[in-house]
Amino acid sequence: MATPKKRKSHSRIRMRRSHDALSPIHLGKCARCGSARRPHTICGSCGHYRGKLIVDQDTEFDDE
Repeated sequence: MATPKKRKSHSRIRMRRSHDALSPIHLGKCARCGSARRPHTICGSCGHYRGKLIVDQDTEFDDE
């Protein structure tokens, strides 16, 4: 089994880990209501996607 011959320095470890950081979530705004939403998803406040009503927010969560 291969083993390292030399110890990795802090600098080299941190250079490798520089790509592990999380990127921020890119938010767009809904064309209909203007609220913030993630790209390629249905708007959570109005239920529209690409100009079409996908989820009717009035009747979606009614128990009756």
